[in-house]
Amino acid sequence: MAFLPDLSVMLTFAVAALVLAITPGPDMALFISRTINWGRSHGFATVLGALTGIAVHTMLVAFGISVLIVAAPAAFWALKIVGALYLIWLAIQAIRDSGSMLVPKAGGKQPSFAQSYMTGLGINLTNPKVALFFVTFLPQFVSADDPAAASKLVFLGFEFVLISLPIVIGIVLFAEWLTKTLQTNKWVAKALNWSFAAVFLAFAATILLAEGRK
Repeated sequence: MAFLPDLSVMLTFAVAALVLAITPGPDMALFISRTINWGRSHGFATVLGALTGIAVHTMLVAFGISVLIVAAPAAFWALKIVGALYLIWLAIQAIRDSGSMLVPKAGGKQPSFAQSYMTGLGINLTNPKVALFFVTFLPQFVSADDPAAASKLVFLGFEFVLISLPIVIGIVLFAEWLTKTLQTNKWVAKALNWSFAAVFLAFAATILLAEGRK
């Protein structure tokens, strides 16, 4: 089936998606906040909204990148280099991050499940880092001369959703424990951040070396 990437690509992407899914960010902080303040159901509604946002990003990137591949192969090559540099930037940010997570205390009227869903969708769609990540990261797993690039990008995007799902469910179920751990044990957060940085740098090096050999 043309839309299926090679097994090695799917497995490599699964590892990358797993690392990215457990990397702390605004979405994760929102899941924790909603769960602590309004309960698991609102946490899950927020998760569903964020995953919907990922699906939207995937579709936009897949068809946008496919046009770019056909129209400007050199621009597609440049985009992959930018992706490697972005991963290096993520590594630097992970090292510099203090590892603390701020979880605001809710007040006022309890939101509806639809409002929690829309909040999750909104924070995902309006987060420029999410958009930039998908634009620069997904293209690393397709070839510029592959006629099925768009369908493979869509497949990988939904693979990312499936890989992320058990992670975000776990975040909601153990939100209170995770929050206390990250706030009171700074060495745990620092160890995680250094691990994330090492993985980002490894992927960046792989991309740059691969492009340098062409």
